Amino acid sequence: MDVYDLFSSCKKGDVSRVRYLVEHRDVDLNVRDKWDSTPLYYACLCGYEELVQYLLASGAKCEANTFDGERCMYACLQDSIRRLLKEYKCVSMHAMQRDDLNYFLHMLLEQGQHSDVKFLIHGQTFQAHRCVLSARSEYFSHMFESKWQGKNLITLKHPLINPAAFGAIMQFIYTGRMDIDISLVEDCRRLAKQCKMTEFIEELDNECKQLYEFVFNKPGMCVKVLTLEPRSCQLQEEMAQLANCALPSELIVGFGELPFNRFDTFPTYPDICFRVEGYNFLCHKAFFCGRSDYFKALLEDHFSEGEQLQSQPSTSVITLHNISHEVFIHVMYYIYTNSTELTVENVLDVLCVADIYLLSGLKRLCGKTLAMTICEDNVLCLWKTAKLFRLSRLEDHCIEYMAKIIELLVEQPEFVEIIKEDAGSLEDRHETDSVPLVDEIRYHIAGNVQTYSEIEEANQKLEALEDLLCSINIDC
Repeated sequence: MDVYDLFSSCKKGDVSRVRYLVEHRDVDLNVRDKWDSTPLYYACLCGYEELVQYLLASGAKCEANTFDGERCMYACLQDSIRRLLKEYKCVSMHAMQRDDLNYFLHMLLEQGQHSDVKFLIHGQTFQAHRCVLSARSEYFSHMFESKWQGKNLITLKHPLINPAAFGAIMQFIYTGRMDIDISLVEDCRRLAKQCKMTEFIEELDNECKQLYEFVFNKPGMCVKVLTLEPRSCQLQEEMAQLANCALPSELIVGFGELPFNRFDTFPTYPDICFRVEGYNFLCHKAFFCGRSDYFKALLEDHFSEGEQLQSQPSTSVITLHNISHEVFIHVMYYIYTNSTELTVENVLDVLCVADIYLLSGLKRLCGKTLAMTICEDNVLCLWKTAKLFRLSRLEDHCIEYMAKIIELLVEQPEFVEIIKEDAGSLEDRHETDSVPLVDEIRYHIAGNVQTYSEIEEANQKLEALEDLLCSINIDC
């Protein structure tokens, strides 16, 4: 529904609604509909300059000479919007951070933190990580265990290997995305064939076909850059293999029974061992340091040499306290995949640890799980939890539910105390100043009211709320 709302709001030019959906509901503003159109395309087509400006500033993709860029340029009818599109540079750093996993993998490739292998191609050096290449490509996994075994510097001298094409292949392996000049497509296809990347080649061919059809049907268009968009599910699944391999053997259930499983033949080259309740998790500094400032400080800034793993003397062991191995497994899977399976029973424990480990994305996942459990009995408790852990979406869900049952809530002493505390939390509050929680409840009661019966019901709810405020001497 949020995605539908985003497209509808862009067609109407409702900037405030789009801003709310993007910033508070975490809707992907580069999502596509069944006509392969993006929200930016409709904003350009309908001529909403302010909305176009906001979408571009928030990370809508519109690079020149790409399919999306040229399509938006073709759609817009106003010169002012055309100028905005022409001045577009690239996706902002802020927008890239909206998708934590893709942003992290992009920076991991770009900066090469904790890399353990380098490729030298015609004078150009590419830093990489064996664990990522092995998880994403069986070809690289095989080469690291055979021809390239034990090598930290791999020199590729073949004259047909184009460094730019190799860099594009690396970009795809790490992020699932690729941006490359049209003239290098054949070089990429040749390298992908050598690396046995069948699915990549199919995706590349499909994108080329779509691009050529678009240019053929739009005379005068010139597309010079081909872009492959990431398929996040596949990327997550292959990064999950690293988490699978990090599990202690005692905790592995059923993996060996799967015919397509690579667990026994898939070395991941771990460089850190986390010991939790006596279990050893063989992990990678690149992921833990890159995804969490807590682990970065723990492993880089304050970590001194301690115990070494007996089976791998080069791997240090660090013991984590005050966390169960079940909760750590959820933390680990989130760090590698941006996702984890949460239940009502464990979500609060995971939320507390996510807050300690500075994993804001995991906190949001916990908030989504808690939002699905909202009921009359727990809505006030969950609202307090949302406030405590700064989960704005969960807080919004709770307030929306409060608005639905406000006539029941006004009879509860706990709700009365919450209203008083919220009013008292405002510094230098005057008698007629607003109370944030009351304002939000009023908004949800009155919002989207259309029929006479709905208006009457909303008035009854507002009257019940006003009676409560009068009874506790709060005028707002």
